[in-house]
Amino acid sequence: MEAFIQASQFLLSLSFLIVLHELGHFIPARIFKTRVEKFFLFFDIKGALFQKKIGETVYGIGWLPLGGYVKIAGMIDESMDKEQMSKPAQPWEFRSKPAWQRLIIMLGGVTVNLILGVLIYGMILFVWGDRDLRMDQLPYGLSFEEPLQQLGLQDGDVLVSLGGQEIRRIDDFRRLAFNAEVTEAKVMRNGMQQTVQFPTELGQHLLDSSADLPKGEAPFKVNFPTIVAEVSPGTGAADAGLQPGDRIVSVQGVPTPYFFLLVEELAKYKSQEGIAIGVIREMQEGRVDKVATPLPATNGNLTLSARVDADGKLGFFPLTYEALDGFVFVEQEYDVASAAAGGAKKAWSTLTGYVSSMRYLFGPGGTKQLGGFITLGSIFDPEWNWKSFWNITALLSIILAFMNLLPIPALDGGHVMFLLYEMISGRKPAEKVMEYGQLLGLLLVGALMLIANGNDLWKWFTGQL
Repeated sequence: MEAFIQASQFLLSLSFLIVLHELGHFIPARIFKTRVEKFFLFFDIKGALFQKKIGETVYGIGWLPLGGYVKIAGMIDESMDKEQMSKPAQPWEFRSKPAWQRLIIMLGGVTVNLILGVLIYGMILFVWGDRDLRMDQLPYGLSFEEPLQQLGLQDGDVLVSLGGQEIRRIDDFRRLAFNAEVTEAKVMRNGMQQTVQFPTELGQHLLDSSADLPKGEAPFKVNFPTIVAEVSPGTGAADAGLQPGDRIVSVQGVPTPYFFLLVEELAKYKSQEGIAIGVIREMQEGRVDKVATPLPATNGNLTLSARVDADGKLGFFPLTYEALDGFVFVEQEYDVASAAAGGAKKAWSTLTGYVSSMRYLFGPGGTKQLGGFITLGSIFDPEWNWKSFWNITALLSIILAFMNLLPIPALDGGHVMFLLYEMISGRKPAEKVMEYGQLLGLLLVGALMLIANGNDLWKWFTGQL
């Protein structure tokens, strides 16, 4: 079911972005009285799921969900329609229009994607505001996955800066880790600030170690104690006598001071009974307070014998760190004007960050970092979450704008490159040059798609996706 929800979100997001991108070409083409022969969502190779001709344009939905296109009369594009190009140019054709009009038409899709990214990010800020956990207000610090421990970070550390740039929020980590070369971190460790020098660049190390990281999660966890908020009737927790306010500190004598450690330890005892659960019961029965007291050094003042279900759970709901003292959130609400400005700032930060991260493709094993449709689908939330959906859609819109602007024939950027040559030199490139360039561009894009989706299949078969 989770895979279906992710696939549905991906298909909806992709369809939304493709239609608006193609409208970015279609609208200026019609403004400049250029004939558009086809407007398709997805590709209609050897047939279409739906098509209808309205006026001079055939609108439709193809069966191959790899993109979409508008076929503009008198233009050398992916259709490679040489027959049309061999005929005398007509006034309504793309090739008959002034270079500046053709440039606007070709830049339309990219422009729409960039504007769309700004609008979506702004809408998110206006509707949901901005809320994130303060990195410098973590009473129990962080626990790091193995790849970060290899770089010298230790459980309990609190990150102060990466590569000389301050980290104030949890969300800052990914932005700083991949946007610049980071070879050191400053951390608070045992009440003292220390500098940790990395033996290799942080971003590259995380990419190389991606198979050892949790899917879709940060390479660290926020530590917080396990305080029972509610016990589900009929579960192992209820039968064992676990009560709201209890703090679970061990399983079978193994200390579990943090919730994620409890989850990992309970997973070892699936479908087993008589598991010793160490508990500190220091509050009145039925009372749940916000707590951030020092972690206990013992297994607790009470041991309960509990049944662990087939999913490795006891059957209770914990207090999240949002409900505990000591954790501070950065929160901000936005009106229309500030949301628009914030959306533009977020879109720019996303674009520059993505462009900066492209350098990893040219490093060791760069092509292994390419991801295809499975990777894109996997970044969506397994539960339908509109805020997450729109955040990812805005990200994909920015990525689509950048990728389409690359100076590769067959992409918008390739056409822009030829148009700029024409505007600077005063003469059009030979049609044969453009035809061969288009063909080479299609081969290059096709090869990249094969590599990306091949990587996805390999990761899927090996359990990395």
